[in-house]
Amino acid sequence: MARLKQQYEGNGFYGIGILNNANEFNVGTLWRTAYILGAAFIFTVTKKYKPQSSDVTKAWTKIPLFHYRTIDELKWNLPHSTKLIGVEMTKESIPLIQFKHPIRGVYLLGNEKIGLSENILDECESVVSLPGDSSLNVAVAGSILMYDRVSKIEI
Repeated sequence: MARLKQQYEGNGFYGIGILNNANEFNVGTLWRTAYILGAAFIFTVTKKYKPQSSDVTKAWTKIPLFHYRTIDELKWNLPHSTKLIGVEMTKESIPLIQFKHPIRGVYLLGNEKIGLSENILDECESVVSLPGDSSLNVAVAGSILMYDRVSKIEI
């Protein structure tokens, strides 16, 4: 399986994670996609992840998963000069097709049932939305977001 090589110097880096993950399979799928599409790390906020036997790429051996108990703990541990980007359908969200990804970005997804609250969105530098009128599965939404980032990288 081919893997996008991380190119931190010229193209920055990114991480992606889920707040209140409702299904551990979503974290496993997101982890696998993050590994394949060149993420530096993934993370969870509030709920931990339990390893799965379905991870055929053994992504856990290739990129780290961090766990944060609160959104404040996540923000405290963001790498220097890294922007926190929320992914949520709101009237103020920037449509993904128009979004310019930051060089150093961390993307925060909510679960399909409750998404990201207004308080959490206020903590984000930007909020981006995916196309469609309904919430996508969180691992699918994360995969689309990561593909968009990769496809917009200027080489």
